[in-house]
Amino acid sequence: PLSSLSIAKRQLSSCILRTGSMATKTQRLDTLPHYVPQRATGFAIIERARQGVNTQRVDQLTQLLGLSLKEMAALLQIAERTLHRFRSEGRLDQQASERLLLLDNLAAHGLQVFDDRADALADWLRYPLRELQSQTPFQLLTTISGFNLVDDVLTRIEYGVYS
Repeated sequence: PLSSLSIAKRQLSSCILRTGSMATKTQRLDTLPHYVPQRATGFAIIERARQGVNTQRVDQLTQLLGLSLKEMAALLQIAERTLHRFRSEGRLDQQASERLLLLDNLAAHGLQVFDDRADALADWLRYPLRELQSQTPFQLLTTISGFNLVDDVLTRIEYGVYS
């Protein structure tokens, strides 16, 4: 597998070649309605998770990252049926809220790294990376440690550090 930095560069280059410029790409963050993922501190995540996150954020992140509800449920470590129940109730429980907020942090960081290109971030999350022992970033997001590892790879891409 290729390094994360070379994959990130390839994805940006291929989009530029297909569209002529990054500004015309339809999946840029500025084209998505009213949602910008925000990075939060550890204490802010704890506080928001204790309150429970509004399930509207589930739909927003699902759309942003091009996920199905089944994939989102797997990332939140809950059954798809439980996710549907939470959506009808309007709020996630504490554990699912924490994972969603971690995913929100990761999406915000990824968008920063990929120049607000949600499509490039979504592609990158599905690509096996040597730095992650040939697993996709999504495969690691089933654990809290996995979130940290994926975020570390994004930081290395951001600073141009090869592994």
